[in-house]
Amino acid sequence: MSGAKVRLFVDHPLGAGQSVPLSRDQAHYLFGVMRLGEGDAVALFNSRDGEWRAEITEARKKAGELTCVDQTAPLRMPPDLWLLFAPIKKARTDFIVEKAAEMGAAKIVPVQTEFTNSERIRQDRLQAHAIEAAEQCGGTYVPEVAELQRLDRLLEAWDPARRILWADEGLADHSAQTRPEGEGPWAILIGPEGGFSPAERARLAALPFVQPVRLGPRILRADTAAVAAMTLWQVTLGDWV
Repeated sequence: MSGAKVRLFVDHPLGAGQSVPLSRDQAHYLFGVMRLGEGDAVALFNSRDGEWRAEITEARKKAGELTCVDQTAPLRMPPDLWLLFAPIKKARTDFIVEKAAEMGAAKIVPVQTEFTNSERIRQDRLQAHAIEAAEQCGGTYVPEVAELQRLDRLLEAWDPARRILWADEGLADHSAQTRPEGEGPWAILIGPEGGFSPAERARLAALPFVQPVRLGPRILRADTAAVAAMTLWQVTLGDWV
């Protein structure tokens, strides 16, 4: 255990004796918000070197420096699982990104479908939410949040070795329950509030690397479906097994 009350993601190498400079925002958070000072411990991680206990060696209003002391946790990589989702309302999109980071997505890909309401995203803001989620849940890896991509173009260039678990709202009234089957890289696909268009549904159904899945007898909201599908995959093939 690091013994630190604060965990911080940094884009800097970590190792014994390594000095880590702080950005202005990080310095404000540690010294202005959390009221830490020189000698206090902070847990650092960078998605590469695990978690390290560091001590504050310089504390200024708009800058600062920490020094790594010892490693407190190894790098824990998530399963090779991507989450593809159509952005919805701002707060609910933020929720999807946060939960994906907490639950073990390796990559988060917003997709533009025919019924997607949002035509643009703030990638930097969503990436910040993924970082905050990893800081709070004890993770040592932050998933990349990709730029918004059109679903049709994404499927054209898709590597068929990565199977797609498609949360198909059209199966809600059917009794058959499906589960993901087979090891290897996977992605989960969640549609927009209006569901997929008939053309998108036909295309997805015809692709051999796409497996539709039923998420219970009720049609779920997009943010609920993302959590449900990730839970289903994790308890079947992921690192919750």
